[in-house]
This record gives sequence, structure tokens and C-alpha cells, in this order.
Amino acid sequence: MAKKLYIKTYGCQMNVYDSARMADVLAPLGYAPAAAAEEADMVILNTCHIREKAAEKVFSELGRLRPLKARKAKAGGRLILAVAGCVAQAEGAEILARAPYVDIVLGPQTYHRLGEMVAQATRAGGQVLDTAFPAEAKFDFLPEAAAPQGVSAFLSVQEGCDKFCTFCVVPYTRGAELSRPAAAVLAEARRLVAQGTREITLLGQNVNAYRGAAGDGAWGLGRLIRALAGIAGLKRIRYTTSHPLDVDDELVAAHRDVPQLMPFLHLPVQSGSARVLKAMNRRHDADDYRRVIDRLRAARPDIAFSSDFIVGFPGESDDDFARTLALARAVGYAQAFSFKYSARPGTPAALMPDQVPERVKAARLAELQALLAEQQRAFNAAAIGRTLEVLFEKRGRHPGQLVGRSPYLQAVHAPAPDRLIGALAGVRLTAALANSLAGALAGQAAETPA
Repeated sequence: MAKKLYIKTYGCQMNVYDSARMADVLAPLGYAPAAAAEEADMVILNTCHIREKAAEKVFSELGRLRPLKARKAKAGGRLILAVAGCVAQAEGAEILARAPYVDIVLGPQTYHRLGEMVAQATRAGGQVLDTAFPAEAKFDFLPEAAAPQGVSAFLSVQEGCDKFCTFCVVPYTRGAELSRPAAAVLAEARRLVAQGTREITLLGQNVNAYRGAAGDGAWGLGRLIRALAGIAGLKRIRYTTSHPLDVDDELVAAHRDVPQLMPFLHLPVQSGSARVLKAMNRRHDADDYRRVIDRLRAARPDIAFSSDFIVGFPGESDDDFARTLALARAVGYAQAFSFKYSARPGTPAALMPDQVPERVKAARLAELQALLAEQQRAFNAAAIGRTLEVLFEKRGRHPGQLVGRSPYLQAVHAPAPDRLIGALAGVRLTAALANSLAGALAGQAAETPA
């Protein structure tokens, strides 16, 4: 009888990709997907350390799973509990101490060894802890066979970060920057396209720092994108998350020259204050950031941007925050993500003086989010009356309706036949709703899925 696997994924797109690959690693051991933890023989919590109280949320979820494990044992079975990802990397020993019923704790660089860990936990009992940074790259040991991801898929090309922003745990939980060889990325992309994927989002903690080994030297992200665009059937390419320092001329040229590369870029800035950016160790200031935006807009005039902002970083003054508002107004974002600063244990910023009071952080965040929300509403409203190409991904909530994404990553729903799932079709946009756009097919959709 097939065993059942349930994975709960927290956080970033990288974790979504990692969860899919963990399922691929366990498939040869007989594990098939379960719809819920209650149906599973193994549950993996794939964790993220970025958000506030991330570890406590994991312990809360483990507390909910503990009775499931007990009931399974009482019935003569076994539920294997595993904690993976960045919280596991940062707090592995603490997890095993506070939740001794957890069987496996593994960091994000070791999930290629998950099959061995399951065998060890099953045979010998006890707990397995593996949060090493192994010398071998995990991607070299992952199975080539992978479950289809669907019309839109993630593809990890780079991991880790060497920037050491003072607020961030990624260098400590994901390790140093590592780029996959170009040939391996292209091979995985071809497999995805053969399984029906039409849009690939390239992933990395610092994805535009990509320097993948190739026969003629290391490739940057721009060259990789050009090579991916040559794969027949791949209609769209995106990438995230990028750093302003690593937007080089080759990447800017790819935005100009490669039609498959979508005109939408997530480019985090974090603050509009040069003083705060220096304290964050971002190694750029607001003027540097604006120059990058200007270069990209010159290359691709229809490009739109999203970003990340942190308010209330230690020492942030009213003037510093005003500069953040000014930067947001100057750039004009299609969407953006903003957060109150929260200390991460082990990071330099957690020890800085002049921590901003919570009430001040909350007030600043509300003001910034109001501005960013208004910009997003304006961007969406400006689409009404335009015809944009939509890549339809699945059926919508209503009969005869499909849902897809515009080039700007906006969710779009329109009456359309099922044959257009996986196809690009022109949609004339008629309404901007709270979280999506509505429209109607513009004439007959000539393209059908490859």
C-alpha cells in the first residue's frame, strides 16, 4: 500500500520549489501526496525564518500534530514528523529538545538525503538531525524524475547569499551563494516544458547573482535567460528575488531583447534613506536604486516593478521614513510588500541601539501601506480597456471561467473554454477588482497548448 506524504510549506517561492523536490525524493520510497495531515504517514513542515515569530508558529503547528502521531501509534501505525527549512537550520537542537516527538530535522541544504533520514528514523528509531552545509551541491543528487508542476513552475537556479544584510538570517540558514550549472538548469527546464509548463520563474535568494558554470565560462542570469528563451514551448520567463547591486548590463539587455522575459520585476529596496540603507549593509543608496530603475525602464519602457520595504529599522528617524515615502512615490510600484522591522536572533541589527517603538513602527507601516495600496489600485485601474496576453492556468470559481496571469503577474479571470488552459490569449480587461482583473477574450484565441 502506498504511503501518504503531506508537506506544509511556509514562506518564499524557494520553499515551494524545495517542497516539490522533497516529494520527488520520497516518491521512490512509495510516498504519494496526501490532501491533509490527518491522512498522512509522514508530515513535513517546510519552514521559513523570515517572518515574525516564525519559530513559535512552527512549535504551535507541531503541538497540533502531536495528537495525530499518538493516534496513529495507538492504531498500530506510525506518523513520521519532520521539520525542514530555515527554522530547522537555525534552531534544530531546540526543536528536538522542545518537541521530542519530532523524528527528523533537516536544513535546506540536505533534503537530497531525506530518503536516508527516513530509513534511519524508521529502522533505528530515535531522532535524526541533519543541518550541515555539505560540500556536495544537493542539486547534483536530486532525482531527475519529478512530478509535473503545472502551467507555471518554479525552477531554483541559485541559493544562499553573500550580502549579509544586517537584518537577514539567509546567509546563516541557506549558506553562501551557490549557482547551478547552466546545463543542469536548461535540462530541468526542458523536462518541465515537456510536462506542460509554459511559464518558468527562476528562483534564488539573490537570483541575479547567478554565475552558473558552462563550457565557455560562467554564465550570468541574462545569458541564462537567453538560452532558456530558445526552448520551444516555453512562453514566459520570470525571476525572483533580485538585488539592485547585481543588475548588470547583460541582464538589462535581456529585458530589452527577450520577449519571453516578462516586463515585471521584483526589486527590493527596503528603505529610501541612505543612512538606514548603510546600517542595513545594503551597499547601495536610494539614488543607486533609482538609477537601476531608470536603466531598466530605458531598456523596456513598459516594465513595472514591485519591491520590499522594512519600516522601523533601528535608528530610523521621521526624516528617514519620509525618504522612504518619497522613493516609493518617485518609482511608482505595481505592487509592493512592506513589513515592520522585527529582530532576528543572531543578526547584527538585533543588537543595535535605538530600536524603534512598536507604536511608531505600526503608524509608519500603515502610512506606507496606504500609499503602496493606492499605487497598486491605480496600476490595475490603468489596465481597464487594454488588451493583454493572459496565460491561463486553471478553471475559475464559476462555470466556463478560466484564471490566469497577465504579463504583470496580475490574476485575470475571463469566460474561456478549457482548451485554453496552458495557452496565451488576448484578454480585453473590463474591471479591476480587489485582488484580480476581469475581462473577456479579445476575438478568437488562435493559440492552443503545445
